[in-house]
Amino acid sequence: MKRSKGYRAAEAKIESGRSYGLFEAIELFKEISYVKFNESMELHVRLGVDPRHADQQVRSTVVLPHGTGVTKRVLVLAMGEKVKEAEEAGADIVGGEDLVQKIAGGWLDFDAMIATPDMMKSVGRLGKMLGPRGLMPSAKTGTVTFELADAVREIKAGRVEFRVDKAGIIHNAVGKRDFSSEQLFENAKTLIQAVQRARPASVKGTYIRSLTLAPTMGPGIPLDVLAVTKEIAS
Repeated sequence: MKRSKGYRAAEAKIESGRSYGLFEAIELFKEISYVKFNESMELHVRLGVDPRHADQQVRSTVVLPHGTGVTKRVLVLAMGEKVKEAEEAGADIVGGEDLVQKIAGGWLDFDAMIATPDMMKSVGRLGKMLGPRGLMPSAKTGTVTFELADAVREIKAGRVEFRVDKAGIIHNAVGKRDFSSEQLFENAKTLIQAVQRARPASVKGTYIRSLTLAPTMGPGIPLDVLAVTKEIAS
């Protein structure tokens, strides 16, 4: 694959065959970032799970202490008094059956969806559209709830969902280049610890097989899993 001059220059700064500590890798991420926009720092976690088995699915949510640097547009599906609660909590879009119909027609101008349990019968038919985009509400991730105020505030504050893909890898952005190194460290630490807590009981052997830090448009920086585990435990 032909790489740009900027990519090759960034790649040259990563020592071949070496794995880095987390804070050290964050400092390197800032150094090798070469694009003009404020790109994200992504964390890629390869797990020793088989996602084909239901008891080895890894999926949960975590609130990053410094957010992601992206303001999410939150949609809430609710009825009655819960509509006002969602609006007062800061939801960007609130409605009921009217919004379900609008979404069914192809409208998807939002980043996160929360629904009250009594709306899920209607939301269910949107599964094929919302599921692949990671927008389908789920009780497991706290997006099917009557506690709308808490759910909306958490998402606005930086709650992210993580889930293992078909290849057994979790991919999540944990901040922006203009965050301080300390803020990026705290965010990455929080996500890694949440993934550790989400380990399925059925998984044997090594759970976290590799960790990679990467800019949105740059080469990945391999992390030393053992060193990072000790680093975030201190």
